[in-house]
Amino acid sequence: MDELTEALNCDSWFEFNPLFLQVYSRLRARKAAGGGQEMLRLRMYEKLQNLVQRGIVEKSGKNYRGITAALTAWTEQIAAQHCQRLLEVVKRQQPEVSKN
Repeated sequence: MDELTEALNCDSWFEFNPLFLQVYSRLRARKAAGGGQEMLRLRMYEKLQNLVQRGIVEKSGKNYRGITAALTAWTEQIAAQHCQRLLEVVKRQQPEVSKN
């Protein structure tokens, strides 16, 4: 999702296949994509459609464009939720200090 939102965080329109190839090459460059290119394509398409439904990505025919302000706000919200979950995990793992 990070690579997808990064690719869409410009004012350009993309058809799905060139967008997928861009994201896939970025993932391969950082060794985050192994085999299963078709599965990755399906997952990316699903995520892209979810972003369209949320109003974060604009769709015109077969072309997609990220809405920069909405993408920024959404990625900040996701990052904040991730930090919150990490804090909850850390709190659960800390032993409680008994008060005597």
